[in-house]
Amino acid sequence: MKTEGQVRIPSGCAIAAVISRDGKRMSGEMITNAMKPMHDRSNGLGGGFAAYGIYNDYKDFYALHMFFDERATRKNCEQFLKERFEIVKSEIIPTRKISSITDEPIIWRYFVSPLKSVLASLQLDEKEFVARTVMKINTEMKGAYVFSSGKNMGAFKAVGFPEDVGVFYRLEEYYGYSWTAHGRYPTNTPGWWGGAHPFTLLDYSVVHNGEISSYDANRRHIEMFGYKCTLQTDTEVITYIMDYLLRVQSLTLKEAACVIAAPFWSTIETKGEKERDILTYLRTVFPGLLITGPFSIVLGFEGGLMALNDRLKLRSMVAGEKDDLVFIASEEAAIRVMEPDAQNIYSPAGGEPVIIKVKEGCF
Repeated sequence: MKTEGQVRIPSGCAIAAVISRDGKRMSGEMITNAMKPMHDRSNGLGGGFAAYGIYNDYKDFYALHMFFDERATRKNCEQFLKERFEIVKSEIIPTRKISSITDEPIIWRYFVSPLKSVLASLQLDEKEFVARTVMKINTEMKGAYVFSSGKNMGAFKAVGFPEDVGVFYRLEEYYGYSWTAHGRYPTNTPGWWGGAHPFTLLDYSVVHNGEISSYDANRRHIEMFGYKCTLQTDTEVITYIMDYLLRVQSLTLKEAACVIAAPFWSTIETKGEKERDILTYLRTVFPGLLITGPFSIVLGFEGGLMALNDRLKLRSMVAGEKDDLVFIASEEAAIRVMEPDAQNIYSPAGGEPVIIKVKEGCF
């Protein structure tokens, strides 16, 4: 008889998100409750959240959320950080003890600013320097793991059901203008604290329902550009692909969507000349970053969200809105928990990105 974690549920995992176009800040209690009706889509081996706008008092500093296996590891890592950053605040991330979440690591956060002298010597901009630092810690420092590294945002994740993870991290005490959530049902990889969603780099975060069959091809391609995939999950690759396309290559969100969920060649041929040329260029220049297999993802970033299905829409995803709020989830039931009177409920077409941005100056 197969036990929990051994049963393969290809349509498992649950995603949810909410964002205020007006930049209004919402308690994490809303998104935590949204995961309850989707309880059966996960199995307690991973749950997590990403929140934007939660650190206004430290909005100009990178918030490094970290797991450590023991105190000595934290001390060694802290010394490493002091050589590269000004640490303006260092503290344990507040949690509450609950019976359903056990074996927690040391969970810490640092608010940091790269030392200008180090940036000058390496001739790197801030974001590239922080990204490389995250990669170095996660690949070379045993027992230490950076699971969030953006400004004025943070990820919170654990081994557990998402509704319990929200309680564990006391998310009702945080207020942000945008939230994403994930309940994991691991299919090919183990459930562990680092392997829970969201996966993040800088201010980008990804929650993902599905399984990408192009993982090895995507991994080999993205690692040519300095990324290191060590977390044993395909969602990590999606996160690095989005960082590469948006930050490094300066593509627009829509262009990035047309890379990872590229239209079929037969579809491209039906487009007008200008659009056809753009789509042909993207498919020709970035072929190794086309993601194949079933997926629905929500990408969080500073000031917005993007939701995207695979081209054939093999995973469920619905969207809705009410006033200035936009909701996204695997099931309509989750949206109704957040807003019973949500309107314009619809299922986005496969490969068509849903992009929501906060009004300029509102976050």
